[in-house]
Amino acid sequence: MVKTILSSNYSFPGQKSIYKGKVRDVYNINDNYLLMIVSDRISAFDVVLPKGIPYKGQVLNQIAAKFLDATSDIVPNWKIATPDPTVTFGHKCEPYPVEMIVRAYLTGSSWRTYKEGKEICGIKIPDGMKEHQRFDKPIITPTTKAEQGKHDEDITRAEILSSGLVPEKEYRLIEEYTMEVFRRGSEIAAKHGLILVDTKYEFGKKDGKIYLIDEINTPDSSRYFYSDEYQERFDKGLPQKQLSKEFVREWLMSHGFQGQHGQTVPEMTDEFVNEVSERYIELYEKITGEKFIKADISNVPERIEKNCRTFLKTI
Repeated sequence: MVKTILSSNYSFPGQKSIYKGKVRDVYNINDNYLLMIVSDRISAFDVVLPKGIPYKGQVLNQIAAKFLDATSDIVPNWKIATPDPTVTFGHKCEPYPVEMIVRAYLTGSSWRTYKEGKEICGIKIPDGMKEHQRFDKPIITPTTKAEQGKHDEDITRAEILSSGLVPEKEYRLIEEYTMEVFRRGSEIAAKHGLILVDTKYEFGKKDGKIYLIDEINTPDSSRYFYSDEYQERFDKGLPQKQLSKEFVREWLMSHGFQGQHGQTVPEMTDEFVNEVSERYIELYEKITGEKFIKADISNVPERIEKNCRTFLKTI
């Protein structure tokens, strides 16, 4: 029984190349489409951990698919179909070289930058703000898209435009799309007792049209707070209860690992792996408000290949 997929090396009809990220394996089909397999790999501190997490790929893929469908009236997106619970098939776009980070609260890296007295991506934040405080309105703090294995770098709007990274007319439209998609995601989150704190969106271009690409609003790319506890915790200066994969980082740190040179990844027991799997399922149900239906994991790699090959015959 192969209950997780850690790596894939399929050879599909029309396949031109494979790109492997930390979590996703992306197959180029005829230079016109992408077949994105969301693996069960899990990364923390820029390190891919040695064991896969059952159902993790399904959770991330299905959350992203739901949010892509829920925002398709705002901006066209790359998704065409989900031929397998862990796979999305869609348009191959030319990615813009920036990621759009949108933040509604002063938390995480933005809080750390603020404490140092610095602007955040060229944006002056008002004096006297507290950690986890809500901005008057969400801000966009873009980053460059780094090469594989390197960190993304903050960049200002002015730098993007002056350098010609993105043409001004297109960048203005991308900003509008970013805010509208974030607003929709926030509304959906609120219905389920959550606050969409911050997230990242990526965009690409195909046939002269801008598309929303990659994943959106998943717990791997977003931060959520629980709305019923937010105000009390903020007033008391307490840490916010978060819905994200932060608990994995906390477990690693408690076992002496922070991704630093010379450190060894602690053994991931079956008990811990199952706990992480259950937490991801909990994330799915909380974010979507729906019961998670577990896919057949008796042989995940075989299931994925069969479903993808069957689907590709239809295009």
